[in-house]
Amino acid sequence: MNLDNLARIDLNLLVMLQVLLEERSVTRAASRLHVSQSALSKSLNRLRDTLGDPLFIRTAHGLKPTAHAVQLSAQLPNMLQGLYQLTQPPSFVPASSTRQFSFSMVESAYETLIPYFIGPLLNNAPNLRLDSYLWMEKSLPALQQGQIDFGITGRDLNPQSDLIIDRLPEGIAHQTLFKDHQVCLVRDDHPILAAINGGRWDLETYLEMSHVQVRCEGNEWWALDYHLANLGHRRRLSTTVPDFYGAASVCAHSDLIFTLPSSFAGHAQKLYPLIELPLPMAFSPLAYVLLWHERNNDEPGHKWIRETICKSVAQAFNQQNGYGSA
Repeated sequence: MNLDNLARIDLNLLVMLQVLLEERSVTRAASRLHVSQSALSKSLNRLRDTLGDPLFIRTAHGLKPTAHAVQLSAQLPNMLQGLYQLTQPPSFVPASSTRQFSFSMVESAYETLIPYFIGPLLNNAPNLRLDSYLWMEKSLPALQQGQIDFGITGRDLNPQSDLIIDRLPEGIAHQTLFKDHQVCLVRDDHPILAAINGGRWDLETYLEMSHVQVRCEGNEWWALDYHLANLGHRRRLSTTVPDFYGAASVCAHSDLIFTLPSSFAGHAQKLYPLIELPLPMAFSPLAYVLLWHERNNDEPGHKWIRETICKSVAQAFNQQNGYGSA
């Protein structure tokens, strides 16, 4: 390593490069960095001279990274995270820490899980700042790039294997918080209830009904739909909505049936007169998992957050019946 050459590089330029790679726009990158577009352009020109590469090409759709910039994008997040950790205290004292952590969580986790761990976190570390965002299709890349610290989402389980790991990006670690299963909700005066009371509740009846579906990670189909497709069946998805409470409202005011994790059904029933029905078919359970990047495995603050969340959720669900085990 030539430290003399490294000393001549402004490391702030690497932060600028990472933001430009994420935003692909000088305007948006300047806004995130709280600098003018002119100042950002000058910094970009300095980095171009230093690295001997144009780094970006302007197109009608924004900035397109060069091959060298794409290569750098695979290394920068880990490098910047390492530099960030160098600036942090060697230990983490919850009672006095003023650090900031960010979460991206699937909507159902806000009702199902936050009540169990938010108290233990903030009671023991009252000066922490915890920022949370809705889990979306871009959340996993954000976790890889260090834009968020933790993710909480649902992953489907398969009876023949453990958690489906091969769908998680390289470097993403996980811990199962608890296991759940799918149930159905209909309004309390739904016509189907008479048929069910008469003993007719099977897959054929389920598929004859119209369904309301929550879009998860930008997808209209859930694992259940792919499972049904493999069997040669397909649900009639009459309405798709972006959130669980919206789907519960649609369900309460229509003849649509809503299939969802059992742990959220009770929250919906507190707001609307809904009847819970079992899923009329065998289907593998799902797991709510805590996600983080392996680069933070041994970082004291991240480790304390993870351990507190896992311990709090495990204690809560061990005291309950019906949601599965952690």
